Amino acid sequence: MKLINCMRMAVCSLAMLVGTSCLQAKDSGKEEADKVANLPKVYMYKEISADNLVKIYKALGREAKGNVAVKLSTGEPGGHNFLQPELIKNLVQEVNGTIVECNTAYAGKRSSTEDHLKAAEDHGFTKIAKVVIMDAEGEASLPVTGGKHLKEDFVGKDYLNYDFTIILSHFKGHAMGGFGGAIKNMSIGIASSHGKAWIHSAGKTKNPDEMWGNLPEQDDFLESMAEAAKAVADHCGNNILYISVANNLSVDCDCDSSPEDPKMGDIGILASLDPVALDRACTDLVRSSKDHGKIHLIERIDSRHGMHTLDHAEALGMGSQKYELITLD
Repeated sequence: MKLINCMRMAVCSLAMLVGTSCLQAKDSGKEEADKVANLPKVYMYKEISADNLVKIYKALGREAKGNVAVKLSTGEPGGHNFLQPELIKNLVQEVNGTIVECNTAYAGKRSSTEDHLKAAEDHGFTKIAKVVIMDAEGEASLPVTGGKHLKEDFVGKDYLNYDFTIILSHFKGHAMGGFGGAIKNMSIGIASSHGKAWIHSAGKTKNPDEMWGNLPEQDDFLESMAEAAKAVADHCGNNILYISVANNLSVDCDCDSSPEDPKMGDIGILASLDPVALDRACTDLVRSSKDHGKIHLIERIDSRHGMHTLDHAEALGMGSQKYELITLD
């Protein structure tokens, strides 16, 4: 009898252990599901088209209201590596947006407002929307919270007149930053010409003529880009979203008047409410591509320590390098 009771107790104990294991597995699965659910979403269309650009904007579920700034690069004259007006036209007009830019800090064909507007016209942007050079009438200061190098960010004065911002970026390589995506577009791109010098020098000078003689250590420059981007993100709150088109993947940026031809094929359109996740997803897709031409772009990113921009942005609380990628049909 005692033997039977012992056996019953053993069976019951085993059942309890199995039940506990099942519960633990169930809890573990729920925790993993919760973690994924809480990750920032990055949406993607593999086909790059004007219609899909509008669709991916709508997939984000955040409506652009009021006076909408669409920040993109109008491209340096002589170059061809910028988002084409016909591709972005439907999106810009869907949100009744104004294409916004700031003058450059280098002596090119976009360093003055007159020349910059001429470049925008020649490249076809003024045919699809109003174009505003935001630092034509000066600059404004935005505070930087938690920065190592910058305490303030200097943006085009007119930027303060907008209620909502769409950061519409051409993802590609960059000679100084390694790559150009959402964070570069919202930091360097929205900065006034003096603000660009401020970022490039990690807060040493606002004078573009003195910028090249005050270039900091590479990581300090990358961190300053992230800090300036955070100032913009904090200013906007929830009134901002991010879309990147990964096409014409040259190692050089839209600011280059003679960029190197792309060595790899297009990837697609990506969008997120998290700029860190978006930039990380773009770089991940380059690295995971089966296109052998990717080695050129990867070399450009890594030789400039470009991923450090995302490390610092994440440390500042701008977003997450972990994300859920959702491919749309």
